[in-house]
Amino acid sequence: MRQQSPSSWAAICVFIAAVVHLALGFSIEFSVDEAHYALYAQHLAWSYFDHPPLVGWIQWPLVALTSSEGIIRLIPELLWILSCYLVYQVTVQVHHFIRGRNAGYLTSVLPSENLCGLLAILVVVAAPMLNILAIGLLPDTLLAPLSLGLMLMALRWLSKDQFSISDWIITGILLGLAGLSKYTAAFTALALLFVFLSTPRKSWVTKVGFWLAVMIALVLITPVLYWNWANDWISFKYQLAHGSGGQWLWRRLGAYIGIQILVFGPLFIFGSFIFLKDCMHATKISLLALFGFFLIPFVIFVSLSGGGGLPHWTSPAWFCLAPFAGIGLAKAWATQHRQWIRILFFVQIALCCIGFAYVLSGGMNSASIKSNPIADLYGWKVAGQKAAELTKATKADGIAVQNWTLGSRAAWYASPTPVFVLDQRQDQFDLWFGDLPKGAKVLLINWSGMPHPMPVGNKSAFEACEPLDSLEIERFGRVLSKFDFSLCSNWQGSSGTE
Repeated sequence: MRQQSPSSWAAICVFIAAVVHLALGFSIEFSVDEAHYALYAQHLAWSYFDHPPLVGWIQWPLVALTSSEGIIRLIPELLWILSCYLVYQVTVQVHHFIRGRNAGYLTSVLPSENLCGLLAILVVVAAPMLNILAIGLLPDTLLAPLSLGLMLMALRWLSKDQFSISDWIITGILLGLAGLSKYTAAFTALALLFVFLSTPRKSWVTKVGFWLAVMIALVLITPVLYWNWANDWISFKYQLAHGSGGQWLWRRLGAYIGIQILVFGPLFIFGSFIFLKDCMHATKISLLALFGFFLIPFVIFVSLSGGGGLPHWTSPAWFCLAPFAGIGLAKAWATQHRQWIRILFFVQIALCCIGFAYVLSGGMNSASIKSNPIADLYGWKVAGQKAAELTKATKADGIAVQNWTLGSRAAWYASPTPVFVLDQRQDQFDLWFGDLPKGAKVLLINWSGMPHPMPVGNKSAFEACEPLDSLEIERFGRVLSKFDFSLCSNWQGSSGTE
């Protein structure tokens, strides 16, 4: 490693990881969320039922040109690379801030800024979940670089205790774009506010630039506010219900914390512990406020996890933790704790490689194909094309599925055939395709990974469903899943199976 500078090695590591991401991205079909957000780009709107619009808007140029999953996945890969660059820059700026405030104590013992930046990058590269965000575009993929950009602005504020007009304008744009990415950007805005409050002088409240930043952010999120106002605030109602989850259970909380450590890696924990123990000192209040970019969203999501939660929701927060973890690991590296760092790094990289191989293989062989989670990533393209052909041949009114997670892939791969979701849950498909008309005839897709009984036999179902065809999905000689296609006629009502 001595033949290259730490910054060169950081760039090399990001490049190698990007090549792996792209190889995987061109090899598998869209996941349910990727297909859902790609449909956003096909159906451009001011906002959407479950998320703000930027995740759809940013894909629109490529989606308008191609349906290739690998090409469209260039967007999350570029965002991930940008996030890595910002992690490095934030690490360097935190390093400068610590040395500037603690010159008498840490100048001789704090490692070089480039080594800190390299280890911060390695923490990101070795985190399994953060690699997933580089392959599939989620709102969190967008929020990560925007949160890091706001961290840079917060560091600029801590260093100067004042902003120029251009600084306020950039801050307002970043806040507005974050609000267009995900509703949880409010947590990032709260962290930024705490940084402002941590400084002795509070004159920023009276500055024209501050209110200009607020106005810019509000103008940028106007499409979301307008769309929700025109649609009875359904997105906000859904997110409040979705975030609160179901019955709160301690075991869910414990499981969520355990999963967080597994999917983001103990390197984060080890490095952050060393940072908090050895690198705070005279800058404690300011750095603790900056630490809020991780702590605030993480604590909120963990506290809500007793009612349910998804592990990737905290991803932008972990990106914001990487600079602190990198500095802590560099401190440990300089004090001869290198063996533990090497072990943890290679264990996490091995887990990432095993995960990539597991996905490419199609999952483990199992007696029950329903238990294979990787089967979800194969077969929907050919099944969607077959469903579109059968719909046209039978002159059906569209395609029907019995859960929205099945509808995303069906609607993407069978486009432009309308897809109806036969459940009582209001979702984006109701806005895109409307309710299934009474008396309608549709092609029903039943997938072995999420089987449902035929929606017949009651007043809120079809009069009859007749099997038409089936399709088995194989990979390396093993059956991963099976699609059954049925023609269902005379829809009797507006609700079906839950």
